[in-house]
Amino acid sequence: MKTHITVIGGGLAGLTAAIACAETGVPVQLYEAHHTLGGRGRAKAAPCVAHGGGHVFYADGPHYTWLKTRGFIDDLGWPSVADAARIGFRVDGRLLRLPPLAMLRAQPHPRLVAPVDRSFRDWASERWSADTADRVANAISATTYDADTGRLSAAFVWDLFQRVFGVRIPSIRWVRGGWQRVIDRMETRATELGVGIETGSRIDQLPTHGPVIVATNLPAARRLLGDDSLTWTSGHCALLDIAVTTGKSDRNLVFDLDEGGFHESYTMQDDTIAPPGESLFQLQMPIRTGEANADAHTRLQDFANLVVPGWRDRTKFTRTATANGRTGAVDLPGQTWRDRPAIARGDNVYLAGDMVAAPGMRGEISINSAVHAAREAVAAVQSPIRI
Repeated sequence: MKTHITVIGGGLAGLTAAIACAETGVPVQLYEAHHTLGGRGRAKAAPCVAHGGGHVFYADGPHYTWLKTRGFIDDLGWPSVADAARIGFRVDGRLLRLPPLAMLRAQPHPRLVAPVDRSFRDWASERWSADTADRVANAISATTYDADTGRLSAAFVWDLFQRVFGVRIPSIRWVRGGWQRVIDRMETRATELGVGIETGSRIDQLPTHGPVIVATNLPAARRLLGDDSLTWTSGHCALLDIAVTTGKSDRNLVFDLDEGGFHESYTMQDDTIAPPGESLFQLQMPIRTGEANADAHTRLQDFANLVVPGWRDRTKFTRTATANGRTGAVDLPGQTWRDRPAIARGDNVYLAGDMVAAPGMRGEISINSAVHAAREAVAAVQSPIRI
């Protein structure tokens, strides 16, 4: 029988790996434990298409090129100038249109290199001030989902800050329909390439008949491979999705410089994901060490009161969730992405996902690691020494 590649997990990483392998002509079999593909990219069905986390794309890395060249991120949505202008920053409990001047002064330094081996708080406090360091860290908590982003590696945080707030043209993109639309297109492409897909199929033992790409979350990979070293740091965050009757006082984008919260409208650039006359928002609030989830959700609702005034009286849809250890890798001082669990595990076993040794943030790590894993798995199949 011709050797094939097994992919375990049908989320973003698994679909990327399966497609990248199948494009070379190597047979691929994909197994997904759930009854639908998509993993964390899945969304709630219409009329309010809410996702399990942020679903913006950054068009400044190889992950985006890989998606774009295959047509997976066609049909971009853009906010109007008026909608984009409804931005805010929470500072000392007040909602401002602009961040503090000291934070603005920290922005125009794209060539500044931050150290890997120091915390962002220590490094930035010396360069600017303790208040500015905390506010920059809280601003970028939108991407880390971490309540104490200042404790992370200075190099890691500064790179994220420059990507999101830097002086270059912003690279943020929105796909109409969000990650779910991308997942649907990827599933179609995988099927066209002949990938065998089995949903509702949980794999408890590692296959031994060819290369295997384990594209699950890290705890599941740890159990499957029996490898206790497969751990890394991730965020812990309370989430709130709300659809409300559109109001003139609602903000569309707010960075919480006090507590690291974040608020974003997804209907400002995509009117297909909620009924006419409604706005769909997602809010997040990082959960502090030792804090009860309920207390974090209370802080999140207080934040919602500020950015979507009177939202409870206008609510058409609401959903709460807690994301723990499923928000992508974050790096502590002394660590870079190269120190995360390696993709190649030996014996033709490879890892792909958002907490392994590949660059990027969140889902970008999944795509980049999956492409790398696919390349190595295909090379193993095509090598003169058969498995």
